[in-house]
Amino acid sequence: MTVLLIVEQVLNGLQYGVMLFLMAAGLTLVFGIMNLVNLAHGSLYMVGAYLATFFYTQTGSFLLAALLALPATLVVGIVVELVALRTLYERDHLDQVLATFGLILFFNELVAIVWGRSALYTTLPAWLSGHVVVLPGLRYSVYRALVILVGLAVAILLWLVVSRTRLGMLIRAGASNRTMLSALGVNVTLLYTVVFGFGAALAGLAGLMAGPIYAVQTGMGEQILIQVFVVIVIGGIGSIRGALVGAILVGMVDTFGVFVKPMLGTVLSPVAADSAGPAIASMLIYLLMAVVLALRPQGLFPTRAS
Repeated sequence: MTVLLIVEQVLNGLQYGVMLFLMAAGLTLVFGIMNLVNLAHGSLYMVGAYLATFFYTQTGSFLLAALLALPATLVVGIVVELVALRTLYERDHLDQVLATFGLILFFNELVAIVWGRSALYTTLPAWLSGHVVVLPGLRYSVYRALVILVGLAVAILLWLVVSRTRLGMLIRAGASNRTMLSALGVNVTLLYTVVFGFGAALAGLAGLMAGPIYAVQTGMGEQILIQVFVVIVIGGIGSIRGALVGAILVGMVDTFGVFVKPMLGTVLSPVAADSAGPAIASMLIYLLMAVVLALRPQGLFPTRAS
């Protein structure tokens, strides 16, 4: 039973990790290439979740809702970049933090006006609501397994795009020397828009996949954004490979935090374990970040090594 529980927690950690990766991949590219601190990235995650839920209720098809929500979130991201963020590239990080924090407030109020402040819940279609046998005696959610497969597929696709295509070459060049890239005749402004739009689409993909697992509500983007920043710091700013490794590490550590309380119960009183267990579990990912920074201040995979 213990082995099956560990395997199940590994799968849950992997599922949560790939969702963090979808968020972190877009954010690390935006920060690594555009040098833009975008606190509103979590808002795009929230918008993706709301749009997917809305399209699902309107069409009755989960797959069609996903196909509509992704380009819609991409368009929202491009509009945000064109209207609000383009003027911030030459400003310092404090101005960027203040402006994107304002975008958080704007999007939270906007979705509250359109969909209300009550949480929305998505019911999975029948073909996604079953279970698959992973091991004898262990059944795992089909939907969570699909989330893992989609996240890993997107990771492979991103790696191919960044390392094997002309667009990826421009992205890597932009991360290294934007001035030289512009001098060579590349439209850096358009490149920024494309990168930000696809980063928004990745956040929207994470949001639409999170909808059936968690509640869709205002402010849901801020809840996950802190962990996404932890992932980026651990993996290395601007590194897709680092975002994947960091996301899986954080997902595993966060998921296995449920074992802290039972372990403390073996050496402490039940009252003390109940009090200290959740607090220590919530600290684990930050302790992981501190250890990584102590050993590798630029993260596990800094961009120069990617």
